[in-house]
Amino acid sequence: MSNNQTRFKELLKENGLKVTTQRIAILEVLDSRPDKHLTAEEIYDCVKERYPEIGLATVYRTIQLLSELHLIDKLNLDDGYVRYEIGKLGKEDFVHHHHHLICHNCGNVFSFEDDLLETLEQRIYESKGFRVVDHEVKLFGYCTKCQQELEDK
Repeated sequence: MSNNQTRFKELLKENGLKVTTQRIAILEVLDSRPDKHLTAEEIYDCVKERYPEIGLATVYRTIQLLSELHLIDKLNLDDGYVRYEIGKLGKEDFVHHHHHLICHNCGNVFSFEDDLLETLEQRIYESKGFRVVDHEVKLFGYCTKCQQELEDK
């Protein structure tokens, strides 16, 4: 059994969930694709390769449950789809997620992990007494490849 499988089993148990093949499989799919932002259907396709008997409804129910427990993160990248990625998985509270860079031209999504908002969050706390514990940032623009293509036109 892999270290990730063991960790996933422990997390499920810690959250009062029964350890099932489907739950482990979905966590493994998302964990093995950290830079991907998969739809439920894409997760289903990946899991089905290994477990052909799994149903789409089971994947949807499992994703909903894992999302409610914050084991996976639900994303809206303004492309008409709900997407998912692996969550913090039991790491300490108040850890910010990475941010997303979305190309207007090709639609590719890039993760950006530098957290430049700490100064702003501190100022908000000092001036308003409001403690920011999480945020989500989506930046829209053009990736390097698309910039080059647009310049060449």
